[in-house]
Amino acid sequence: MRMGHTIEYVLFPGALGLDITGPLEVFNTASEITRSKKHKAYSARFVAAEKGPVRLSSGLEIVANASFKEMSKKAAPQADTLLVPGGSDIDSVISDPDFMDYIRRRSTLAGRIISVCRGTFILAAAGLLDGKKATTHWLDADELGKRFPEVIVKSDAIFINDDNIYTSAGVSTGIDLALAIVEEDLGVVVGVEVSRLLVVYFRRPGAQSQFSQPLKSQEVAGERFSSLYNWLAGNLDHAISVEQMAEFSGMSQRNFARVFKSKTGMTPNKYLETLRLDKAREIMISGNEGLDTIARASGFGREERLRRAFLRRFGVTPSQYRMHFVH
Repeated sequence: MRMGHTIEYVLFPGALGLDITGPLEVFNTASEITRSKKHKAYSARFVAAEKGPVRLSSGLEIVANASFKEMSKKAAPQADTLLVPGGSDIDSVISDPDFMDYIRRRSTLAGRIISVCRGTFILAAAGLLDGKKATTHWLDADELGKRFPEVIVKSDAIFINDDNIYTSAGVSTGIDLALAIVEEDLGVVVGVEVSRLLVVYFRRPGAQSQFSQPLKSQEVAGERFSSLYNWLAGNLDHAISVEQMAEFSGMSQRNFARVFKSKTGMTPNKYLETLRLDKAREIMISGNEGLDTIARASGFGREERLRRAFLRRFGVTPSQYRMHFVH
């Protein structure tokens, strides 16, 4: 068990508070659990363009105890981990050459680099994610891919580790990532105890889907297939074939499959499964029906088919989803 990790939090005006304080509390709790006279498991350093208070997006102020200039000197102390949060105006941050130069230089010295939420854009703009898998908040995933095509965007994952770079989806997922790092550094026993003390679920696997993401199925269908969406949504408890979908749309099956995928980015069967999963989750949230009943009502027919679909899409079973995400 290695002790004495230094986490360097890079601050800027408008940074999202929870992107910083979420991981901070996880690491601090780990330090309290493993308290030692000789070592502290995690030490925090707050760095900004200038020393002093930095106002975050919520109005909270965090005091930077070091400046970029100080930390750029040859004799400056190093950090095990560089943490870059997201913020309300990432473009202003990316367009700041001094800030970006600091990120590039410090990243070569840190053993591990973390971004939370839109902090991924900062790492991408610095060229640190070229050819690497990364994630960000689901609302921003498409934009990340368009602006930085060299990045392999995984829009569903709550956090991803590629080499020494860790990216997370946003807001509370920074806590999930920090828990994973505590487990990596200090072992699973400490990780479990941290999650227990903070009353958080230990721990959502990184590849798990961002459950808060609305599937926007009607929006995906667009104007071209809006009537089909309404028909499907009203008949999910029936068996539905691609042939029936094509017939409803007044198209041949082959042409329908081609046009539908070009317009929505999904095959008809994948889209139908998405609607069924939406329906199943809706039933779970609104009541206490058994999984067999939910499977029939959402069109999966049997619990086993519902279970396989949940595992493919969300990385957990319906029972696990209900246990941890339905209240």
